[in-house]
Amino acid sequence: MTTDVTAASRGAAAARFWGMALLGSAVLAASAQVSLPMWPVPATLQSLAVLLLGALGGARLGVASVALYLAEGAVGLPVFANGAGGIAALAGPTAGYLLGFLPAAWLAGHAGRGLGRQALVLTGAHLVLFVPGVAWLAGFVGWERALVAGFALFLPGTLVKTALAVAALRAAGRR
Repeated sequence: MTTDVTAASRGAAAARFWGMALLGSAVLAASAQVSLPMWPVPATLQSLAVLLLGALGGARLGVASVALYLAEGAVGLPVFANGAGGIAALAGPTAGYLLGFLPAAWLAGHAGRGLGRQALVLTGAHLVLFVPGVAWLAGFVGWERALVAGFALFLPGTLVKTALAVAALRAAGRR
């Protein structure tokens, strides 16, 4: 009897976890549709969503949400920026940023408590997604252009979205 209860409890916890991850992937997909068209990489609210998924849900749930989102896009669902989906989107100029969401969500999941720690960790998480993003983009447009169009132009928005993530985390009671 105890074994059945424990197995049922584990099954319920797994269903709850994957249900939350699916909800997180939907939030990420919705955030991708809030887009400022720029070339070669559009500005979206995705990085804000990634920070919040990790910081509020924890590293494991944040990564699972991003992984589901990437899988949904890979099979052709229109979840990427501007309704894109499919393998071509995962091979295009923005692919590095999409893959960079995984370590960013993981790092954001370690934001912990305290304003200073949260600001530092979420800033680091936000910046870490640029590493694979710019590196991949450089293969399309060269390093100089990738650094300008794929990083420098995004710094003001990065600061604003990181501050919003910290404020949201604090408002959610993660002080």
